[in-house]
Amino acid sequence: MIRTAHRHPTWWKAPLAASLLGLPFLVLEYRWFASHHETGAFGGVLYWAAALLVFAWALPHRRALRATRMMAAGAGLGFALLPMLWVMLAIVATSGA
Repeated sequence: MIRTAHRHPTWWKAPLAASLLGLPFLVLEYRWFASHHETGAFGGVLYWAAALLVFAWALPHRRALRATRMMAAGAGLGFALLPMLWVMLAIVATSGA
């Protein structure tokens, strides 16, 4: 007997939450880096963040891939927030000196 994979009813929650939080930061960071005519050291991070968010949406909607989808969405969100957190840390470090 062939067993079919069951569709996970709430597969979209993790990618949606990560996309709603991460995409505005990705757009803001990309526009900021593009205004300087290069993506700089964080160019790879921006592309990895976008790729991981797309990967989280593109995975099959099975319950067995729920952890993979959540990890991809979380890593994509983390990479999307990384350049902005780095800038905020640099501002705090220079203002304290």
